[in-house]
Amino acid sequence: MLVPIVFLLLAATDKPPDPAAIDQEALEQLLTVRRVFVDRFSGGETAAQMRDMVLSGLQNTKLFVVTENPDRADAFLRGSAEDLVFTDEHSSSDSIHAQANLSRGSSDSYSGRTSGRDTTNRSQGIGFGDSESTHSVERRHEAVAAVRLVNKDGDVIWSTTQESMGGKFHGSSADVADKITKKLVADYDRARKLK
Repeated sequence: MLVPIVFLLLAATDKPPDPAAIDQEALEQLLTVRRVFVDRFSGGETAAQMRDMVLSGLQNTKLFVVTENPDRADAFLRGSAEDLVFTDEHSSSDSIHAQANLSRGSSDSYSGRTSGRDTTNRSQGIGFGDSESTHSVERRHEAVAAVRLVNKDGDVIWSTTQESMGGKFHGSSADVADKITKKLVADYDRARKLK
């Protein structure tokens, strides 16, 4: 019976880590990185192109030396990326129909020496309708990438996931690479302010 009580006492004294402290520690480690190796991205055929775009954007930030030699790197940028091409189809159909009819009929019968029948029927009708249908097919791109910066000990010190359907002046892959770079610069600046 002593073991469960000791276990409960130990469990009660262990506090879960503070998320703010973990975030601050990771940001502080980000400031120690000097050289980054951009590893191959997993994903489809477009992952290699996305890697090259992220590598170029990272180089343009001037925050780190981007190296092609993993032995010289302080940190490794790893992740996965995909640029999907799909067909977006939309179909719609609207219609309106109206119809009006007016009928009138009468019938008279006489009995007597002369029998006859007088029948009058009148019928009028009007109808109209309108239909409209549209069908559009559009070829679209959607890019997504999840990347992480890992130190030599294997600890993830920074990560982000970005996606895009394409920007006004960028394709979807270029837009995702740009978003990744901007997020890294913003977090690096945030780390500098903490010091």
